Amino acid sequence: MTFAKKSLGQNFLTDVKILNKIVNAADITPEDTVIEVGPGKGSMTDILSQRASRVIAVEKDFRLIPFLKERFSDSNVEIIESDILKFIPREFLKEERYKIVANIPYYITSHFIRLALEQWPQPEIIVLVVQKEVAERIMAKPPNMNLLALSVQMYADAKKIDMIKKGSFQPSPKVDSAIIRLKPGEKINSDDAKKIFNLMRLGFGEKRKQLASILTKKLEIRKEEIVDIFKRAGISPNARSENLGLDDWARLKQML
Repeated sequence: MTFAKKSLGQNFLTDVKILNKIVNAADITPEDTVIEVGPGKGSMTDILSQRASRVIAVEKDFRLIPFLKERFSDSNVEIIESDILKFIPREFLKEERYKIVANIPYYITSHFIRLALEQWPQPEIIVLVVQKEVAERIMAKPPNMNLLALSVQMYADAKKIDMIKKGSFQPSPKVDSAIIRLKPGEKINSDDAKKIFNLMRLGFGEKRKQLASILTKKLEIRKEEIVDIFKRAGISPNARSENLGLDDWARLKQML
């Protein structure tokens, strides 16, 4: 059988109990369509195919495609050879609602999450296996916020389901992992989202400084005016970017 390819960040999961935990987190029903990212050797694909109506399994590693197509030749699984960051879901979805289940390479986690939440048709649920540290960053709350947490929470409620020890993977990664579930909410206006994100990016560009000072400099607005805006928004003028939650940033965007 094909070995994991380091350049693709492959770490295969074979523990059936863990695979079932991941699938259970997605609440798969017999009516569901599921996009699976990185099926690898097909261990989780097999479980998904038994529960869902349709599984679209997207695999970048061309070496695995013949094996996967043979394994799922007589099933409800479609094997697609593609880089998930270039994949176009609308070409394969039949206007149906869908869910995403993914054991993706760690190095594309942030990029993929933003892509799925901002540009793809809105999924009902996204279940991901990510690095423990990334899960903790996504779940962050004030006063420990970060740009990744804010960009995810702008679109979805995030919940950590369980931990996965590094020894559960083949080959074993250097760190433990976590299962997280994202449930997208009401679709935010893309222009509003872009403006809020741009404001947050300004703030986190110099996050050790007080946000009011950063915005005074970056937006070329008088300090007194910025302080007044902060007070009217219910935010301390001494606050740093990591002290603010998503609602705070949205209020600032409206007032600036």
